[in-house]
Amino acid sequence: MDFMQEYRRWLANADADIAAELKAIENKPAAIEDAFYRELAFGTGGLRGVIGAGTNRMNVHTVAKASQGLANYVNAAFPEGKRKIAVSYDSRIKSDLFSRVAAAVFAENGIEVWIYPQLMPTPCLSYAVRALGCAAGVMITASHNPAKYNGYKVYGPDGCQITTEAAAVILGEIEKLDVFADVKRGDFDALMAEGRIHWIGEEVYTSFTEEVKKQSLLAPGEEIDRDVAIVYTPLNGTGLKPVLRVLTESGFTNVSVVKEQEQPDGNFPTCPYPNPEIREAMALGMECAKRENADLLLATDPDCDRCGIAVKDENGDYVLLSGNETGMLLLDYVCARRTANGTMPKDPVMVKTIVTIDMAERIAAKYSVETINVLTGFKFIGEQIGFLEQKGEENRYIFGFEESYGYLSGTYVRDKDAVDAAFLICEMFAWYRTRGISLKQRLNELYAEYGYCLNTLHSFEFEGSAGMKKMQDLMAAFRSDTDAIGGLKVEKALDYSLGLDDLPKSDVLKYKLEKNGSVVVRPSGTEPKLKTYISVSAPTKEEAETVEKRIAEDLTARMR
Repeated sequence: MDFMQEYRRWLANADADIAAELKAIENKPAAIEDAFYRELAFGTGGLRGVIGAGTNRMNVHTVAKASQGLANYVNAAFPEGKRKIAVSYDSRIKSDLFSRVAAAVFAENGIEVWIYPQLMPTPCLSYAVRALGCAAGVMITASHNPAKYNGYKVYGPDGCQITTEAAAVILGEIEKLDVFADVKRGDFDALMAEGRIHWIGEEVYTSFTEEVKKQSLLAPGEEIDRDVAIVYTPLNGTGLKPVLRVLTESGFTNVSVVKEQEQPDGNFPTCPYPNPEIREAMALGMECAKRENADLLLATDPDCDRCGIAVKDENGDYVLLSGNETGMLLLDYVCARRTANGTMPKDPVMVKTIVTIDMAERIAAKYSVETINVLTGFKFIGEQIGFLEQKGEENRYIFGFEESYGYLSGTYVRDKDAVDAAFLICEMFAWYRTRGISLKQRLNELYAEYGYCLNTLHSFEFEGSAGMKKMQDLMAAFRSDTDAIGGLKVEKALDYSLGLDDLPKSDVLKYKLEKNGSVVVRPSGTEPKLKTYISVSAPTKEEAETVEKRIAEDLTARMR
């Protein structure tokens, strides 16, 4: 792309606010290049990028162009009565605007549009797609990214994020379009008045919350201590109403909210990186929990599909649990309660990603639960539920999780659901509490039974066009010269770009190391980062941390 030529074309044709932003950088060639050196990438995660003017930014024009491409795909691939799209959005800057732009493009292309009248979590969008019989869904969110980002997630008729194949077809449609000449942009309010855009009714949202409550694993009449003190933070996102509704309707009344992070706010003033994986994002919640002497801290990310927790240790200090640790606790709880209650299905299945802790397989095996490993991304877990559904066996699915704080215990949605996770975590916590056991104690019991396993994630950022080239070079270097990592011999190298284990081809490398260790290296699909996942098994936590540190230092040196 001739970025200066495209810059001038946008300056002449873009909406007034976009043109004003472009005018402000006319003497900054580096800024112009960064905004126009490429089209914002569209993949199986849809779009995600920095909000601003340019082809490489999230703005009304890039959103409208992607929506036109999706509309063309739906009109070509689905019969007339099935041409419906559901839309939702989170608390991020311009999310409401982008949702209306997308909805208006769909309606202008003759597609029936259903949109939530207020911001809603990602799992509510997945639910609406299925409940309303839509051909597709769009969620305007950048999930857990910093405030400068926004995104556009696309869902298929099954409620999963679109497949690689569908994404390729939609991308082909998008690439045919001129961003100004070929996009049908209607007026949202006028289209709503004409009945071509509809509000998603309260009954859909209520039905979703009822499905979450059905995930309870208590036996009929079984009592637990529901007066446990819970502090919850939605991190200024969408989780406030659905999480509190489900907890309150389930009898949890001692729930308080972190005031500074209670209301939707796309600037995320107290948590610049609103991700429950990050300690800084949890810091204010931990202070609140300590001040109120709470038993449990819950946090959900802005689009409420990830859930993090902190619990008290034996000294009364609050300890953050990793996504793997929470996932193992939930998996064990699901299996144990279903077994005890006689609700475990025949040939049960648990699904996890290849970078999620291997110890989960040992827990599943104890309860005779089959483990299916899939590529990184919860859509692949949702896809497995769909495969079971096609055979009339969706009841075999009992749990799915990924190390990045995503969990799902039912089949009512096909994406990770932090409303479900928050509810199950509170029930699990109360169940153990009633029996005098803390979650930290239960976790230690699992380590004692299955052996200690440490999993960590280290991310390395590479911004801009130079960063993208650097990541490509690093992946090539890993492929060509990796015999040992951190002093541990590589016993087996798995290159998923070749399409291993019947999985889709993906730019992911997994190195199985001696002493039951492993390292996974992959470019993020949504951020300018290389992600590395380290797994170490050892007799003690201290020994595992020593080995992990050595591996991490080796990886850091390679990234330089």
